[in-house]
Order: sequence, then structure tokens, then C-alpha cells
Amino acid sequence: MTMPPPPARSPAHHAQHRAPGDIDGPRVPLYAPEFAADPHGAYQEMRAAHGSLVPVELAPDVPATLVIGYGTALRIFNDPDHFPADPRAWQRNVAADCPVLPMMQWRPNALRSAGAEHARYRQTTTAGLDKVDQYGLHDTVARTALPLINAFCADGAADLVRQYAFPLAFAVLNAMLGCPAEIAEHAATGMAAIFEGVDAERGNIMLVGALQELIQLKRIQPGDDVTTRMLQHPAELSDIEMVHQLATLYGAGIEPQQNLIVNTLLLILTDERFGGSVLGGSLSTRDALDEVLFNDPPMANFCISFPRQPVLIDDVWLPADQPVVISMAACNTDPDITAAQQYSGNRSHLAWGAGPHVCPASSMAYLIAQDAIDQLLDALPEIRLAVAPGELTWRPGPFHRAVTALPVVFPESPPLPVL
Repeated sequence: MTMPPPPARSPAHHAQHRAPGDIDGPRVPLYAPEFAADPHGAYQEMRAAHGSLVPVELAPDVPATLVIGYGTALRIFNDPDHFPADPRAWQRNVAADCPVLPMMQWRPNALRSAGAEHARYRQTTTAGLDKVDQYGLHDTVARTALPLINAFCADGAADLVRQYAFPLAFAVLNAMLGCPAEIAEHAATGMAAIFEGVDAERGNIMLVGALQELIQLKRIQPGDDVTTRMLQHPAELSDIEMVHQLATLYGAGIEPQQNLIVNTLLLILTDERFGGSVLGGSLSTRDALDEVLFNDPPMANFCISFPRQPVLIDDVWLPADQPVVISMAACNTDPDITAAQQYSGNRSHLAWGAGPHVCPASSMAYLIAQDAIDQLLDALPEIRLAVAPGELTWRPGPFHRAVTALPVVFPESPPLPVL
């Protein structure tokens, strides 16, 4: 059952309650390597010190409130009137070179809009996605996976991030969008810079330029693809609006998809509950995916909103025009809801968001990840991690949950026949 939305109280009540900054000590820096190395330990410390709402920094001098309570997150997700996704008032006071600005700034797209604008953009995007042929998508994943596996199967070793998950997610999304490889390469490079927060401004320029090329191509040469269907939607989005819808799809379809595949493979390769059980058939890849979506979702902290006025929730005043970030990873592991949690068949996690901004492509993300993992495990059933789990390193950044590499070893094998 969805909890009722929080009331918007007047600031006159402020003295009776605390603000997120009313604490001893500094804000928690989500951008620090220490946080990336042990986020769950950090969430436990946050919960003990602050409850469901935590003062954090997304980058140096970029304050925000992190939501780590499941029930509180649902209230915020389902109350877009008090918690709109439009960041324009916030970003007026943010430096142009802020490393998280490209990830958070206003764009004319569904992710960063509210009300009628949000509905218009979302309808266009879902119309493009709804007609994706699910059976054809299975074939696309298989056609993409087999040559990738063949490229390293005779070596007996591989990095599954660089050699498998990234190129697979990249190629499958491009096939769905009808995007040629040379355009897609620029888009992927730009999006990676935005996610990392390193040279993000240049990455933003590179991404926009690539997507403008794709739109011009599809206006001249339409096809049976998501981009063409969006261009032909009755909403008649302008080229600039289309750029930003496609940027959202690139943001969701490459990095998070790659990380979902990799994090699930890591679980299967390191957790005895899953390794033999998945290969033996007593647990499915879908069960492993669901556990990852609970514990290590690829977008760990996201779903950002910007209250237009001070809002009182859980006895904390959230300031106007300052980011409120949902920690899907922390909310999913909230002790209030996980006492008797069973992951198998459980879809109550918040990894896809909730409310009016819930991810419209979750079924496709599941399908792509599951097929990618099954193709790899079928081809290399004796695959194992090449290093101790503690030797893996996690990429820093406030938003994603991603290892830098996933090195594996396996018996050398001949190439598989390609479909």
C-alpha cells in the first residue's frame, strides 16, 4: 500500500524540527572512493546517525538530502507536487563546471520535467519503446553476445566489463535506436564522461552532437526503430527535445544495463547460494537479478527531486530548491522492510523507481540482462572470478554502483557457431 504524501508545512514550524544540516560533523561525501568501496557500511552508519534522511554532498560543495528509508522514499516518489523533478531553480546557483551538473541539470525530457511537460515527453518515449519486438530483442542479444564471447573464449581469461557487458549493452541499445556505430561511439564516450563526473561538460557536448546526427539521419532515413517511432509521435517533439529524450535512453540503456549484468555475474560467481544453483537450474538468473536489484542496483542513488518550498517529512525540514536523492540501494535494505525478505520472485525493490517517473523499460532491461548472462554461462559454464572479491575496485561517483573491471578465468574453448 502506498503511504499518503507528506504535508507541506509552513516554515513557521521550523523551530520544532530539524533541518538536514542540523547535525554535528560534515555531510557524507558520496563522491569519495571510501563510499564506493563500502556503501552498505556507509548506509548503516547514516541510518544510525540520521534516520531516514541524511545530509550528503554529491560533489564538493554540492549539498543534498539522501533518502534511505523505504517508506519515506515511496511517499516522495508518489508526491510529484511537493517533490517535482525540475531542477531549474537549483541549478541557477550551481557552477557551470560542477561535475554532477550534466547528470542533474534541466533538460526538456521526462526525467527532469513535471506536470504536462513530463506527460508529453514520457508518452513519446513509451510509444517508442512499447513497440520493441521482445522476440526480436532476444535474437539481438544472442547475435551480439556470441561474437563477443568468441573473441575471448580461446584465451581462458577476460574482463567482463570491457569485453562483454559494455559492448553488449552498447550494441543492443544502438540496434533498438537504429543508431549506426560511428554515431553511437561518440554518444557512449560522452555519456561515460557524464556518469564519471570527469570532464563532464565536454562529455555533454559530445553526447548532444552525436544525438543530433542520429535525429537528422532518421528524419531522412526512417526505420523500424525507437528513434523513428518517437519522431513520428503526434506530440511532434522538436529536434532539441528529441536529443534530450534520446540522451535519457542512452543514460539508462548503457551504463546501468552494463552494471546490472556485471553486478549479477559477480553475485553468481561469488555467492554459493547462486553459483551452482543458477548453473544447476534450481535458481534462475532472474532470481539473481532480483537480489542485485535489491542490494546492489546499478543506479544506487538517483531519482532526484527539487522541492519548490520547504517541506517537512519525518520531522526533517527539506529546504526549497535543493536536491532530494533517493538511495534505492539503502531503501531496499531498510531494516524496517527486510526482516523476512525473500528475494526469489520478489519485485518490491525500488531499483526502477516508483510513481510517475518509474522506469518505462524495466521489462526490456530484465530481458537483456538475463539473456546476456545466460548466453555467457551456457558458453563458459566453468567460469570463475580471477581474483579474490576483495581485490575488485568500485568506481567512485554518487549515483552508480559499478566495478572498474570483472576479471574471470575459464577453460580455453573453441569459438561457438554464430547465428
